[in-house]
Amino acid sequence: MTAPRKSGSKTRSKAKPKTARERMQARRDRLRSQGLRPVQHWVPDLRDPKVRADLRREMAELAKHPANAEIDNWIEKIYDDSDWVYDDKDLK
Repeated sequence: MTAPRKSGSKTRSKAKPKTARERMQARRDRLRSQGLRPVQHWVPDLRDPKVRADLRREMAELAKHPANAEIDNWIEKIYDDSDWVYDDKDLK
């Protein structure tokens, strides 16, 4: 949060408003200067009935896998974080 300007303080000169493209480029430049880079992610479109049908079919096939119970137990075992030690200093 920025402090309010004091009266008599310098104000910016009226510059020509920047275009959306210029504002976006400035934002990207600021992010890059912070060591970030843009990444595009493509994900399944769950609004598409064909995609949903494919996912249902794949889930049904996975449920039939002979080692399904063993795999579920393994996932539960590695997911168990009850013995983890959390150190608050790492969160700061």
